[in-house]
Formats: sequence, C-alpha cells, structure tokens
Amino acid sequence: MHDGGTVAGHRLTGRTRVSEVGTWHDAEGPGGAPSGLLRFNDHLLAAPGARERLVAAISADRRLAQSGQYGLLPVADLVAAHGEVWLIVGRRTVPTVADLLTGGGQLGWQPDAGSAATILIETAQTLLGLHAAGLAHGAVHPGTVVIGEDGSALLAERGLLEALRTEPASPERDIAAWQGLARTLSASWATGQQAQLLDHAASTAASRGLAAARDVLTNGRELLPAGFSTRESLVRTLHAWSALPPVAAALPPARLPETGELRTLLDPARHPGAPPAAESGGMRFGPGVPADTSAAQIWRQGATQHADPTAQSRRKARPKRRGAWLSSLVVCLLIAGFILYQRMQPPAEITVSKVSVSAPKKTQGCDAKTKIMAVVTTNGESGTFTYEWEQSDGRVTEGTQRVESGTTSVDLPLIWQVSGPGRFKGTATLRVLDHTAEGKPIAAKASFSYKC
Repeated sequence: MHDGGTVAGHRLTGRTRVSEVGTWHDAEGPGGAPSGLLRFNDHLLAAPGARERLVAAISADRRLAQSGQYGLLPVADLVAAHGEVWLIVGRRTVPTVADLLTGGGQLGWQPDAGSAATILIETAQTLLGLHAAGLAHGAVHPGTVVIGEDGSALLAERGLLEALRTEPASPERDIAAWQGLARTLSASWATGQQAQLLDHAASTAASRGLAAARDVLTNGRELLPAGFSTRESLVRTLHAWSALPPVAAALPPARLPETGELRTLLDPARHPGAPPAAESGGMRFGPGVPADTSAAQIWRQGATQHADPTAQSRRKARPKRRGAWLSSLVVCLLIAGFILYQRMQPPAEITVSKVSVSAPKKTQGCDAKTKIMAVVTTNGESGTFTYEWEQSDGRVTEGTQRVESGTTSVDLPLIWQVSGPGRFKGTATLRVLDHTAEGKPIAAKASFSYKC
C-alpha cells in the first residue's frame, strides 16, 4: 500500500484493487479532485509490441472522448519512469460492480433492480458507441464497471487486455460479456418480475443486439423501483461503500517515480522539461514513431561504411572478410525469420476438460439460500469460456468466465434461494458451452432437498 506516495502529483490514498493487467490505486489529483492510477504489470509490458499497442489503445480512447463519447473512464495521461508505466484517469476507479457484489453484507444497503437496470442501460449505450466507432472493449465484467460519484456506470480498461495480452476483442464478445453481466445482476439484485425483465434483456441481446436489449429495460421501467432513472439507489450504495475502511491489495514493492523523472507517453510536448527519449536513453514509441527493425539497422551499418573511405580501402584489401560478413548476415536473417515465424504462430487456447458439481447433502430449511458449487478443470491456458446454469425450476443463467494463464481449475458457485412452506427437490446443471476438449458442451449436475 502506497499511502501518501505521489505519482505525477496524484497522491495515493491507500485503497487498491488488483485487475487483470495491473493494480489500480485510488488517488487525489493536484487540486484535490478524485483520480485513479493503474500501474501495469511489468511482465505484460515486456511482451513484443505491448507498449506500442497500449499507447495506440489509450490514444483511441482519448480521441473518442474528444469526439463526445461518454461512458469510459476519462484518460488524463500515460507516464513512464524507472521501467514502470502508469495510466492516470480523471475519476475514481472504486467501487466497481464487483466490489458492490462482494461487499453487500457490509454495506447495510443492498443495490436493487433499478441499480442493475441503470448499470446495464449505461454500459450497453457505451458499448454501442464503441462498436459504431469500429472498436471493442474486450473485458466487460463486474470488475471493469466503475460506479462514478453521481451513480453513473463507467467502463474501465477498454482494449487493455487486447493490447497487453493479445486477448481477442470483438463486438460479439462484448455482447456475450454484457449478457453475463445482466444475468449476474439479475441473480444478485432482483427477484420476481424484475429479475425476469433483466433476464429478458440478456436474452434479447443475444438475438437482436444491445440496442434492443437496452430498449427492453427502458420500456419496462414501470416494473422497476421508483428513483431508477435518477440513480438514487446507486448513490446511496456508493455512500455506504465509501464509509467502509480501505482494503489494500497485497502488492510487490513499487518504485514511486518523482515528478521530474516522469515521461509522458501520449504527448511529449506536455512535459517540456523532460529530455528527448534518445538523449535520456529511453525508448520512443507510439503513433508516428517507426520501429527500429533489423533491416533499418543493417541499412544504417551499410551507410556508415560507405561514408568512411578508410573502411572502403580495408574492404578492398580484404575481400574474404566481406564474404564472411555477408555469411554472418545471412545466418542472422535466417534466425530472425525463424523467431518471427514462431511468434506468428497462434497462441495456445484454453480447453475445458472436466466439470463437477456438488450440492449440500443436508436438507435445507425455510427460506434457505443454497450454495451449489461447480469446479471447471482446464488445461492451464488463458482465455474465456461460456457457460450456463440450468435450474430444475426452469431458470437458466448464462455467463462467461475468464481464466488466467497457469490456472487449471475455476470455481463457479450458484446461489439458489427457495422460500415458503413445502417440500422441494432442486437440481442444478452446469454446462460449459465452448472451448471443450471434444468441441461439444460438457455438463454435470447435483441435487438438494428443501423442507419447510
């Protein structure tokens, strides 16, 4: 926790959260305004071309903001120092929807179906704007939906997974991820007709797109709580969450750069005191900066030798040495070509090999919330698979699950609430719909008993 430290004039407050590409820090800007900083993981930046892709993605976000696109966390700058790269945004990056889902028991105030509908309408609208601009988000899930101070839903980390980990991004994947978000919020914050409305919006997104799904929610406003359109419930939830003590993530030590050592990566003219990259020994990258390829290096070497008459006389005197140099050059080019070929090979994809589901053996009592646990076994590669929970009462919940590289098992819990007197036997079936070993869905199920 870097409580009291500063980066580019932004004081870190101590509240942190870990994402798929780095660590977010809650902060205060130079004038005391709320801000957020993302320190990217070093190993992701080390991948070939990662920095260039990162700069391009963030520059695209800034152009969208300048053209009037709303709904993304506003980018203030991207800075580098001592090998670390920090993204600075002009809004707080906490809480996320994931924070509200996991911290509901501590808040004393539960978000309602109106909160869920607000989040879904605003994120759908943002995604529609991105898709119209020829872009995709690539990582829509509860951990990338930030609730602003006014209760608005802002998307974070657009394009970052695609830039740093070459995760595929497309409008189709965004729609599937939005469906999963809708199903999650329906199961967590809604019941009865309100839950049916959210589930109907999720199904509509799959068949008719996000615009139609958004319209399902706005046209069904009579089923939602009063104050839905003014975000009252979300603002109240935000106030309750802000009163909780900060939770710091377990982080490796970071070198907090001094202001004078920073180098902006988006617009060097904004920091006139910083030395040019070539003079400071740094790396220049971003739009307009050509890559220093092996061919360019060979061209420069040849040009230098032609400009030196002494070198020309040495080459005439020793023709055999020129032949040896050419042979070495051919070998180097062959090796470079082989490395390039290896890098162009498609990365290994995630494969799901097994699914198991377990339910409590003990009979559940009145108004019980039964936790059914599923474990999905994978081959350890990174990626995203699609799944669905089918309950014997007719309810189906779809979702997507992202898996980190090196993870071979993933837990997918389902909470099933049964209310009222009587006896009931419930069976829950989990199906993994894609990325399976045999190319077809695999499933497992478990049952429990209820008596009240």
